[in-house]
Amino acid sequence: MNIPFLGHRRQKLGFPDPAGIAELLAECELLRSQASRADVRLDDSVASLEALDQLVPRWRDDEEILHWLGNDAGLYLGTVLVRTVPGAAWEIRSDGQPVVRLASGREFDVVDSGHEWAANGVPELSQLYAEVAEA
Repeated sequence: MNIPFLGHRRQKLGFPDPAGIAELLAECELLRSQASRADVRLDDSVASLEALDQLVPRWRDDEEILHWLGNDAGLYLGTVLVRTVPGAAWEIRSDGQPVVRLASGREFDVVDSGHEWAANGVPELSQLYAEVAEA
């Protein structure tokens, strides 16, 4: 029964709106904490990716931090891409992995790239950004 003055009692289930997803994925608390300790300001710019590439990787000795930081680095890279590359948007794959989809339709697994950066330092986040932004 639909009684207008009672409002809609059922709420739609699913993912939040794209802006809500972007906000959630942009948090990157561990990465922001590590950057802050090194006086690096994460302002969602390409310059901040270059500054992250210069951090001394003290986290590589701790497997748990390495994994979390890899996630955060990938999500931050994705955040910069979504906010600065026209047509780039977050998408959640069926396996739950967040990826950045470019206007061309190309999909970029930023979390995987973040793990590579955290573990090895290469490819650099700024280099990844440049490659994806060119596409």
